[in-house]
Amino acid sequence: MMARLKESRWVFVLLSIALAIVFWAYVRAAVDPDGVTNIHNVRVEATGTSVLTSQGLTIADISPQVVELRVSGPTSARTELLRNRSNLCVRVDVSSCVEGENTLRYRPVLPENINTDDLRAETSTVTVTVEKLFTKTFDVQFQLDGKVAGDYQMGTPAIEPASVIVGGPVEQVNQVDKIVAVLKSEELSERFAGDLALVPLDKQGSPLNGLEITLSAEKAYVVVPVVMTKEVELTVNLLPGGGATSEDAVKEIDPPTIVVSGSEADLAGLEEISLGSIDLSKVVGTNVFPFTIALDPSLNNESGLTTANVTVTVEGLDTEVFAVSNIRTVNPPEGYNVDVVTQSVLVTVRGPAEELEKIDTSQFQVVADLSDLTGEGSRQVRAKVYLNGTSTVGVIGEYTVLVNISR
Repeated sequence: MMARLKESRWVFVLLSIALAIVFWAYVRAAVDPDGVTNIHNVRVEATGTSVLTSQGLTIADISPQVVELRVSGPTSARTELLRNRSNLCVRVDVSSCVEGENTLRYRPVLPENINTDDLRAETSTVTVTVEKLFTKTFDVQFQLDGKVAGDYQMGTPAIEPASVIVGGPVEQVNQVDKIVAVLKSEELSERFAGDLALVPLDKQGSPLNGLEITLSAEKAYVVVPVVMTKEVELTVNLLPGGGATSEDAVKEIDPPTIVVSGSEADLAGLEEISLGSIDLSKVVGTNVFPFTIALDPSLNNESGLTTANVTVTVEGLDTEVFAVSNIRTVNPPEGYNVDVVTQSVLVTVRGPAEELEKIDTSQFQVVADLSDLTGEGSRQVRAKVYLNGTSTVGVIGEYTVLVNISR
C-alpha cells in the first residue's frame, strides 16, 4: 500500500512539472508572442580595410550603404532592439576583396546591452567596389575656430607631424583641398599645447564627411604661442650743453610709439623705451638725430620699425660768434714736431642775450688732442673748446684745427 502511494507521489511531481512547462509556454505565447520586425536604414560597416590598404587597394563604394534588416523573435526582445537601434549595424568583411566589384554577405551586429538569444536576423548581400589606392600628401595647417583675446597676439604654430598622407579613391582624395588642425577657443589668451584632430576640408573650407579616405595620422600635436601686445612710447634724454637745458628745447620723435609683444610679466612694468641721449651742445637751431630702436631680447618689435628720428630745436636763446686765438695741442706723437697752422677759430656760443654780452675772448681755450696721429703731413684735428667763467652760456657746434706734423 505504501509503495503504491510513493509511486503515485512521483507521478504527481512529474505531472506538475509538465503542466508548469505547458503553462509557461502558453503564457509566453499569449503574453510575449513571436513576430517579425523590419528595421529600415541599418548602416553597413566594413571591416578588414587595413588588409586592402596593405595591398594598395581601397574601397571606392559600398552599395547599398544602408539595408533593411528583417528580425524575428519575441515581442519584448524586438521592442528592446528598436529602442537601441542606434547601436545596430551590419558588417561586411572586405579583407578578401579584389579590384573591381565584389558581392559579399553581411553579418548583423546586434547591440550588446540587450538579450539577443531569442532574436534571429536574416542576412543578404551588398556590392563592394574596390580600386587601386590613391595617395596625396598635404601640409597640416592650423585653424583657430574663435579669436585671439584683446591685447594678445598669436605667434606661428608648431605642428607635428607637419604633413600627412591622405589615401583613398582618386575622386574622393581629389575632393580634399587641405588638412587642418582646428582649435576651438572663444578668446585665446594663453599658450596652447596639445593634440588636435585633423579635419579634411574642401575648396570652400567645409569639412568633408563620409568619405572613404584614410589619413596617415588622425591627430597632430600643436603648440600655439600667444603673447601680449602693448603700445609703448619712445623717449630720448636731453643732456644740458651749449648754454641750453631741456627746458630750452623742443623735441619730436618719429614714430612716437611702437607696438611690442612679450609675456605679460615682461610687459607689466614697461611704460617707455629710451632711445638714448642727445647733447644739446650738438644742436644748432634744429637738428635731426637718427636712433636705432633696440629692445630687450625678451621683447619683439611688432611695428617692424628699426629706427626713429628725433628732431630737436633749441628756442628762446641767442647766439654769438667769437674769434678765438688761444689754441694749443696735447699728446703730440713722440719724435715729431707739431706746428699749428690754424691761427684763429670762430666759436659760436649760446645763451641769454644779457649773459652773452659779458663774454670775453680771453675766457676761451681751444685744445686739439693729437694722440691718434701718426706719420708726417698736414692733418685736420678735432678740437674741444672750453669756455671758462660762466655756467649760463655754452659752446655749440664742432671744431677742428689744421696742424702740420714733421720730424
